[in-house]
Amino acid sequence: MTAVNETGAARQLSEMQIGDILKALPHRYPFLMIDRIIEIDGDNSAIGIKNITFNEPIFQGHFPDEPVFPGVLIIEGMAQTAGAIAIAAGVDAGEEHVVYLLTVDKCKFRRPARPGDRIEYHIKKLRRRMNMGWYEARAIVDGTVIAEAEVGAMVNPADRK
Repeated sequence: MTAVNETGAARQLSEMQIGDILKALPHRYPFLMIDRIIEIDGDNSAIGIKNITFNEPIFQGHFPDEPVFPGVLIIEGMAQTAGAIAIAAGVDAGEEHVVYLLTVDKCKFRRPARPGDRIEYHIKKLRRRMNMGWYEARAIVDGTVIAEAEVGAMVNPADRK
C-alpha cells in the first residue's frame, strides 16, 4: 500500500500508526476504535489493534460493576479498520476522503471484551466495486474469535459528502 507524505512523495505502508489513521479517518476521541493497523496488504487485508483500558469513557455506564466493551463498538472497530485501508489504498495526492458504513451482515458475538484485552481486527476484502467494498472481519482476543461480521463501506472524496 502506498500513501503520500507531506512533501507529496509516495511511501509504502506496511502498517499505520495513529498519525496515519488520523489522516485517513475522520473519527476522533472518544469514537476512534483502533490504535494501530499492522500487516497491511493494500486494501486486501489488514489487522487493526484496539487496546481496551478501564479508562474508556464507555465503562462509566457499560457496566460499572461488570465492565464489558460494547459489541457495537467492536463492529465499529472492524469497520474503521476496513475503511482506513480502503482510503489509504486509494488516496490521490492531497485529496481527502470519507468512508460510510453501509452494511453489517452475518454478525455474531462469541464472548465479551473487557478492560485489559487487546482486540485484533482481522480484515479480509471479499469484493470491491467502484467506490464500494465488502470485507470479512473477525475480532480476536488472545487467539480466540470474540466476534465476526461482514461489513460493507463506501469511500467518497470529502467534497461529495
